[in-house]
Amino acid sequence: MSYEVDTPVFAGPFDLLLHLILQDEVDLYQVSLGGIIEAYLAEIQRMEGVNLAVATEFLLIAATLIELKSRRLLPDTSDLDLEEELALWEERDLLLARLLECKTFKDASQALKALSNDASLSFPRIVGMEDQFLGLMPDLLEGVTPNAINQAYLRATAPKPQLDLFHVTPVKLTVAETVESLIEELPILGKTTLKHLTKSSADRVEVVIYFLAVLELYKQGVVDLTQIKTFGDLTISWLGFDEDADFANINTYEG
Repeated sequence: MSYEVDTPVFAGPFDLLLHLILQDEVDLYQVSLGGIIEAYLAEIQRMEGVNLAVATEFLLIAATLIELKSRRLLPDTSDLDLEEELALWEERDLLLARLLECKTFKDASQALKALSNDASLSFPRIVGMEDQFLGLMPDLLEGVTPNAINQAYLRATAPKPQLDLFHVTPVKLTVAETVESLIEELPILGKTTLKHLTKSSADRVEVVIYFLAVLELYKQGVVDLTQIKTFGDLTISWLGFDEDADFANINTYEG
C-alpha cells in the first residue's frame, strides 16, 4: 500500500508522483514537499500503529524528491570542471539506481504475494495409496525375454561403420611453415593485410592457418595488428625481427 498525496498539481500514490516528476510530467517546483511531509506526519499521529513498509517507502521517496529539488535549484553547471561534472553525473546515476532498486523490490514483493495467494488455494496429498491400488503398478519386465536382452546387447556392441574419407583432401600447410614464409615475406612488404596474404588460398582452412601464423608473430612481438572496424580487414605491420623471439615450439596444424 502506497501513501496517497493530494496537492494542487497532483493527487495519487506517492511513488507515482516521483515517477511523473522524473518523466517531467509534473513540475517539481510546484510540488510543496513540506506540505506533503506535514500531512504524512499528521496521518501517522492519527494511526494506531505505523506500517513499517509504507513508512520506509515514504522516507525513501521523500528523500529522493528533496535531492531532486535541491539539484534543480543549483546554478548552471556548465562552468564546472570535468571532475565535478562527472561527480554530479555519478550521483544522478546512484539516485536512479536507488529508485530502480526500490521498484524492483516492490514488484518482487507483489509477485511473491501473488504466488503465496495461489499456493494457499492448493492442498498437498498427505495420505498414501489406497490398498486396492497397490497391486496396479506396471510390471516393467513384462514381455522382456532373454533373447530380446541378447539382441539389444549385440546391437549396442556392434562395431560402427567407418566413414570413408578418401574424398577429403589432407591439409598440406602447417602453421610453422606459414610462419617461416611470413618472416621472409613481411619484411619486404612492410605493411599488408590478411586479405592480401590469403588471396590465393585454396580454402578456408588455409585462411585459418594464415591467421594463426599471424597471431603467433604478434605474440612474439615482430608484427603489429590493426583493425579499424569490427569484422574489418586485419592490417599487419612488420616491426622487425626480435632476437628473443622463439618459433621453435610452434605446433603443426594437423587439420
